Amino acid sequence: MFGIVRPCTHRLSERLKTEWMAHLCGLCLALRSDHGQFARVVTNYDGLIVSVLTEAQAERTAGQRRTAGPCPLRSMRTAPVARGEGARLAAAVSLVLASAKVRDHVADRDGLLARRPVAAAARRVAASWDRAGARTGAQLGFDTAVLVDAVDRQTGIELLAGPGTPLLTVTEPTETATAAAFAHTAVLAGKPQNAEPLAEAGRLFGRLAHLLDAVEDQEADAASGAWNPLTATGTSRTEARRLADDALRGVRLALRDAEFTDGRLAHVLLAHELRRSVDRAFATDVCSHRSGGLLTASGEPSGTHLTGSFGPPPGNPYAPTGPGGPSGPRPPEPPRDRRGLVMGCLVWAGLACTCQMCCGTFEDPWSRQRREGLCSQCDCGDCCDGCDACSNCCDCCSCCDGCDCGCDC
Repeated sequence: MFGIVRPCTHRLSERLKTEWMAHLCGLCLALRSDHGQFARVVTNYDGLIVSVLTEAQAERTAGQRRTAGPCPLRSMRTAPVARGEGARLAAAVSLVLASAKVRDHVADRDGLLARRPVAAAARRVAASWDRAGARTGAQLGFDTAVLVDAVDRQTGIELLAGPGTPLLTVTEPTETATAAAFAHTAVLAGKPQNAEPLAEAGRLFGRLAHLLDAVEDQEADAASGAWNPLTATGTSRTEARRLADDALRGVRLALRDAEFTDGRLAHVLLAHELRRSVDRAFATDVCSHRSGGLLTASGEPSGTHLTGSFGPPPGNPYAPTGPGGPSGPRPPEPPRDRRGLVMGCLVWAGLACTCQMCCGTFEDPWSRQRREGLCSQCDCGDCCDGCDACSNCCDCCSCCDGCDCGCDC
C-alpha cells in the first residue's frame, strides 16, 4: 500500500515541488533521527501525506523548516526540509505499516522470506519497527495500537473471506488505520474541528490504497498463487473501479469540510494526484508525451495535442509539436557552474546508485545541465507544469482534466 500517490514533477510548480521534497526528506530524516539509519528504508510517498496534512492546517512558523546537508538524492545539494510533529507522526505511521508489510510478506513466504532464517530475521525487524513506532506515537499522543490491531484483524478477515464477501469488508482494517492517522494530524495542528472530515478522508484514502494495491497485483498474485482481495471475493474490476471513483469523490468532499491554512499541496496530492493513481492502476491514463494528445471518454487518444490550445503557438520552433518536432531546436539553457572532477564523480555515483539516471530528471554531474533518465516517461500532460493560476487551492492550469473538485483551476 506504499507509494500510490507518485506526483510527476512536470505537474508541480517549483514551489510545490520544493514543498513536496521538503516533506519527503523530512520524513526520511525524522526516521533517521528517531530510529537510526536503517529505519530510513521505510520512507514512502504515501507516508509524507501525514506530514503534509499537519503542516497544511498549522500556522506557518520559521521552525517548520531546517536546512539539511548534501544528499545523493538531491544531487549532493542542501535543501529545506520539513521538521516537527508532522514529520515524526509520518515516521511513526510509516514504521508500523512497514512492519505490517514485512509480516504480510513473511506469511505469504515471498521470495527469500520462504527460508526460515530469513523469515525469522524479518520478524525481528518488524517487531523492532512496531516498538519504535509506538514510542514515537506515544510522544505525540497517538496510540499506534489502532494500527497494529487493524493489521492483526486483516489477517483474520482474509482467512474468512471468500466469493460473495463484500470487498469493503476486506478493506475495513486499512481504512480504520489511515483514518486514525489522518485525524491525528488535526490534533497536532491544533484544529480539532478538522478531525472528523480528515478521518473520513483517511478512511477513503485507505480504501483506495487497498483497492489499487489489489488491482495492480492481481495478475502477479494469480501467477504466484498469492491471496488477492479481488480474486478471493470474486469482485470484478468494473466494481472495483466504481468503488475507487466513489472513494475519490468522498475524499474531495471531506477535504472541502476541513479548514486549512495553506492546503494547496494537500489538495494537489489528494484530489488530483490520487485520481491519476486510480487511472494508472486501471490503465486508463496514457502519457500525453507518448500519445501526443488528450484521451477521449473511451481512453483513446483524441488526436488533439495538449499544446494545440494551451501551449506555444504553431510555428514556435521550441514547441514539442513545432516544425522541428521532438528533434527540433531547444532553447539554450542558462550557464551554470561546472563541478570539479572529484565532486562530479561523487555525484555521478550517487545518481547511479539511487537510479535517478534511469528513472528521473537529473542534473548532469559535471555540467549541471538538465538530463532525462533512460526510462523518463510520465503520465502528465505537457501543459500541466504548474502555472500558479489558482492561489486558493492548487497549482494547476486550466487544462487539468476538467477538475470537478470545486477549485477554480
